Amino acid sequence: MNFQGVGGAALLGIATLAVKRFIERAGRAAEDEKVEQKMAESWEELSRVSASPTMIRKGIEGVVLKHVAKATRQQKADLCQTPETSSSEVQPKPESKPKRIQLCVLSLQERLQQYCSTRAVLPPEEVQRAQSLALDICTEIQGFLHSRHPDMPLGEMSLGGSLLDDLQVVSADHACLLVPLQLEGSLWRLIPGEETLLTHPLHWMVRRLNLEYFPRGRSYWDRYLVGGYLSAEAVVNMFSKAVMETVNWPVISSTLDCLVRPVLGGPDLRLEIRPGSEKAAESCDQHLFISVLPILREGDVVLTAQPELTSPWVNAWHLSLYPWETQRLVQLDTADDGCRRQTVKVLKAVCRLNPALRALEAAPLTNLVLHLSDSESDWSQNSLHVRFQQCITELIGYLEQGVLHSYFKPAVNLLSNLSEDQVDQMGFMLYCAISETEILLI
Repeated sequence: MNFQGVGGAALLGIATLAVKRFIERAGRAAEDEKVEQKMAESWEELSRVSASPTMIRKGIEGVVLKHVAKATRQQKADLCQTPETSSSEVQPKPESKPKRIQLCVLSLQERLQQYCSTRAVLPPEEVQRAQSLALDICTEIQGFLHSRHPDMPLGEMSLGGSLLDDLQVVSADHACLLVPLQLEGSLWRLIPGEETLLTHPLHWMVRRLNLEYFPRGRSYWDRYLVGGYLSAEAVVNMFSKAVMETVNWPVISSTLDCLVRPVLGGPDLRLEIRPGSEKAAESCDQHLFISVLPILREGDVVLTAQPELTSPWVNAWHLSLYPWETQRLVQLDTADDGCRRQTVKVLKAVCRLNPALRALEAAPLTNLVLHLSDSESDWSQNSLHVRFQQCITELIGYLEQGVLHSYFKPAVNLLSNLSEDQVDQMGFMLYCAISETEILLI
């Protein structure tokens, strides 16, 4: 397909210029102290090329990508050349040369291993520091609830999520505090989403039983009943008032030598923690967000109170598939010493650092690898680059269809929350990565 008129030529020029600047900045990364800022600017420029929601569907990408790939290869070739300099010119530092030309001397497998070690794998001391701080907050909250609400039947609070399961990437900046509610087995029943009027596999309900024999008030949680069901929204509102708005956070901040403050106004329960004193914390970019998550457990079923996921149904509880998905990854990797979790972490890091792909959350990427594991048996470390490229291709296919079925709940489409514009931007970026995979790893 040929471009028509000035608009097409302008689009082609923008695409080529964006990628040229993208590669040039990558070559100067070792010399620039603000690498992260340059990376963000480069991704934003490249993302502007795909700003049109209908670009891919009109077939323009064929011409653009050909010139994008050509410009990328030319820039990489330029990086490999050592320009001649006169004796009067300042010679570059000897140690900077290998970093400057590493894009063209490393294989994709080596680039992935390097990217994994710098982006996907967090330093143990950073993870330990974040976990320790989250556990301190956990201890403070649990002690406060036991003293102020001694009759509230709660299980032992604990940490959960990617920080605990070694699946967090880029930085250890978020953790999850699980608050298990204890229900009387004879008074409550967890109803699967498929059996409710909502018919959504992830929207479960918790019904109060035997009200004629055990009237309302026999269970502590009866005070949060709405229409005969335990309301997740009412439980969250209770914890918001009992914890977020009541705890003396300045005292806890002083005790833990950090700034702890609740993030109010949203549907979820979150705390923001910054290191050091309040004055030092205001000027510090490092922070840790802790989500306080009320949960219900029954066997291997974990329901979470997350109104932001179950709105507008105030009684609905969210079925968390994260424990099943994580356990499956561990089982598969343990059986063959595979690199599935490593692949997931690389994909997560790529999407988090690339504005065009940032809307892709962990769940679709994890399920992408789980589906691929059913058809591919070789997940050895040496095949990481093959599986990574295959994931890119598979993801493009899912985006084109607009559907990525959950591995454990096939009726759930994990791409349903993406807008048409987001899908097109992701598709454009991933199409570029088919011929030049390295653009995702800078």
